[in-house]
Amino acid sequence: MATQAAEHPISLRVDDDLNRNRLTVFFRLILAIPHFIVLALWGIGFFVLGIVCWFCALFTGSLPDGLHYLQANYIRYANRVNAFLYLVADPFPPFGAGGTYPVDLEIAGPDRQSRLTVFFRLILAIPAWILASILMQLAQILAFVAWFVCLFTGKMPQGMRDLSAFCLRYNSQTFGYAFLLTQRYPSLSGGPTA
Repeated sequence: MATQAAEHPISLRVDDDLNRNRLTVFFRLILAIPHFIVLALWGIGFFVLGIVCWFCALFTGSLPDGLHYLQANYIRYANRVNAFLYLVADPFPPFGAGGTYPVDLEIAGPDRQSRLTVFFRLILAIPAWILASILMQLAQILAFVAWFVCLFTGKMPQGMRDLSAFCLRYNSQTFGYAFLLTQRYPSLSGGPTA
């Protein structure tokens, strides 16, 4: 199954040991506030740049390397913050997409895309957005339950972590598809690679 997930241009690598610091678990929402601010500010640029990317991909058939890099870094950073918030990973994530993190996205470089699918990308992405929204609500429920489990045991159950990681991966693939990082539709097959 890990091979199937790795074949997608946007895959999730999980190197987490399942141990959780009870103190940071207790204050997880408060600790994430600085990241929410950075994500909100960066997100404005991400969405504006998404329009520029759409025109570039529509006229040239692919994203320029620089635009692809900027958009990929936002999605990678958002995934790290979500992994921290939803208790999929324990350490405080670095600001931005640099460095390493126990739960990290691997995003392939830009590839050729069909101009027709680029033109209709947001419409084509609607079913994936709906499913991603449902999966992220599931991840929130899992995080709520995991908060109590981690607070009392100091460990994240592997099944909960893997299901939450699956939700994060699908959400990131949906963003990558909608914002033209890949032409490949989000995949329900596979799981996180270790």
